[in-house]
Amino acid sequence: MLKKLVILAVTLLSIFMLPTAYAAVEINTADQAALDGIAGIGPATSRAIIEERKKNGNFKDWPDLEQRVRGIGERNSVKLSAAGLVVNGQPRNPSTVVDKPAKPAKLAVEPSKPGAQKP
Repeated sequence: MLKKLVILAVTLLSIFMLPTAYAAVEINTADQAALDGIAGIGPATSRAIIEERKKNGNFKDWPDLEQRVRGIGERNSVKLSAAGLVVNGQPRNPSTVVDKPAKPAKLAVEPSKPGAQKP
């Protein structure tokens, strides 16, 4: 009988705790502690988010956040969204992230210029 009561108590506790453990954090209403709880956001970034929000108002969408807060780009925003951050209730859509082409490698020897004399 005691075993069944313990199982029931654990089950009830887990039911009530699960929604809070996986709740999304809305960037336009979250305080610094809630933002710091998102993996990938540290104290400096959470302060920058809050200051930008106070200065210029709420963030409209993910691209607005990416433009206004330094250090949050397309790829980082996908990771933050996966960790539970939302903008106006919306997670970041990873399929809209455009991969930038790789920069060409620098040549070890400069190419010869037309009209240059060969040694």
